[in-house]
Amino acid sequence: MIFNVSKACHCLGLRAGAIVFRGIGIGDSPAELSSEIENEVGRIQARYQDSKLVRTLKEIKALNDIFKSVGVNPRRMQPSNQRLLEMACKKGVLPSINSLVDTYNLISIRTRASMGAHDLDSLSLPVSLTKTTGEESFAPLGTTEEQPVPAGEFAYGDADNRMICHLEVRLADFSKVTTSTRNILLIIEINTAFTEEAVRQTFDTSISRITSICGGEAEIVWYPKPVQA
Repeated sequence: MIFNVSKACHCLGLRAGAIVFRGIGIGDSPAELSSEIENEVGRIQARYQDSKLVRTLKEIKALNDIFKSVGVNPRRMQPSNQRLLEMACKKGVLPSINSLVDTYNLISIRTRASMGAHDLDSLSLPVSLTKTTGEESFAPLGTTEEQPVPAGEFAYGDADNRMICHLEVRLADFSKVTTSTRNILLIIEINTAFTEEAVRQTFDTSISRITSICGGEAEIVWYPKPVQA
């Protein structure tokens, strides 16, 4: 098993799945992708002229409610999908990271799913979405110093009890994706506000777009259980 979701997180309303991509190449985003992102950002600005409207989207509101249910204030710790959409509205741009991250950020603002990639070869499998105990090891992106994480929240961790993502917001440094990364675990997080068709399209689009831009081969290793189950 490569990935799984705990019953406790399922009961919160979280749904998550994972795709393994092998043999990819990561570099600067091609001009076509940058142009596509620019056009999509323009459409978002035209649709949501006030960024506060993003918070009324059912998928965003549901995730905000999940954050609150585990004691996290979503205004202080903003969900990643909401942050990208509001950035598009307010600033008219998305951060340019690399061809992989830019691709899944584009998919995220289109589908409203939360997405994050991790270097597969740095992980001890399986990766699990679980509620935190407060004893996890976590060094966020940009530092090797471990930081405490409160118990009772949710996070993604590997088999060595190393947290790779706190909530669906802060990524770990040890599993970060770089231009040297060849194999990744892409996590797609949704919730019960998503339709089954929206979930299917998100997975299909993720596979087709990432392989077309970064190459490699893809395998779905965990597909979310029915959103209403």
